Amino acid sequence: MMKLEKYQVTSAIKLDQLATKEVREDAKKHLKKLRRKLSDLQRVMYAERKYGLLICLQGMDTSGKDSLIREVFKDVNASGVEVHSFKVPTELELKHDFMWRHYIVLPPKGKIGVFNRTHYENLLVTRVHPEYVLGENIPNVKSVKDLDDNFYHDRMERINDFENHLAKNGTIILKFFLNLSKDEQKNRLLRRLNTPEKNWKFSASDLKERKLWDAYMFSYEDLLNRTSKENAPWFVIPADDKPTARLILAKILLKELKKYNFKEPSLPAKVQAQVEEFKAQLGNE
Repeated sequence: MMKLEKYQVTSAIKLDQLATKEVREDAKKHLKKLRRKLSDLQRVMYAERKYGLLICLQGMDTSGKDSLIREVFKDVNASGVEVHSFKVPTELELKHDFMWRHYIVLPPKGKIGVFNRTHYENLLVTRVHPEYVLGENIPNVKSVKDLDDNFYHDRMERINDFENHLAKNGTIILKFFLNLSKDEQKNRLLRRLNTPEKNWKFSASDLKERKLWDAYMFSYEDLLNRTSKENAPWFVIPADDKPTARLILAKILLKELKKYNFKEPSLPAKVQAQVEEFKAQLGNE
C-alpha cells in the first residue's frame, strides 16, 4: 500500500533528501486499472461541468513528462484532455506579462488541462539564466543586477495569487515535480545517443543545461517550498523508474479527484416527467 501523503510538499523540503527512485514490479498492470477509473471520473466531471482540472508537470530534461502524459491519460476521452507545452516565449508572448500565455489556455470546466512545463518554467529558467528576463522589457529592470531573490519571490507570490484565483473559481490544481537523479539523466541521454530512432530527441543544449544542475535544483527547491499551497499542492514524484512514477501520479490524481464527489446531473423535472412519452415517440417511428 502506497502512502501517498509522503509525496506532497506540506512543509519545508530538501530535494537531496528525497528519493528519486521507487520500483513497483506490477506498476504497468496496476496503471491499466487506474486509467479506466480516471476516464470514468473525467466523464462525470464533464457532465457536471462544475470543475476543470489543471495538472502541472515540471522536471529536468529526460524526466519522462511526455511518456507519462501518454500512458496515464491513454484511456481518457481524447476531447477531454488538452495538453500544452511551453517553450521559449514568442515575440507576441513577450509583449504581455509572463503569465498571459498560460492564462489563455487554461482548461474549461469539465476538462483536464495538462501543462507540460508550466508557468513555473519562467521562474526556473530565468533564475538560472537571468539575462532572459531582459527580453520581457519590464519597467525598472535595466540589468541582471536588478534580478535578486526578491524579484523571483515576488513572482512566486504572483503565481500563488493566480492559482488561488483559479481554485476559487472551479479549477482543481495539482502540481507534480518529477524528481530525477543526475545519474539517471546521464543514462537517458546516453540512450538517446545510442538508439538511432531516439537521436532526434537529443540536443547539445541538454549537456549545457546539465552543467547547471545544482542551480536548477536550488531554484526548484525554493519554488516548491514557497508555492505548495492547500488549494494548489506540489507533489514530488521519484522519477528514475518511469512505470512506478506514472503509477504514483495516477494514484494521487484519483485520490485528490475523489474529494470533489463529482455527480452526473439529473434531467430537469419537466423532461423527466416526459421520458416515457419520448420513448414512445421514438418507438413509433
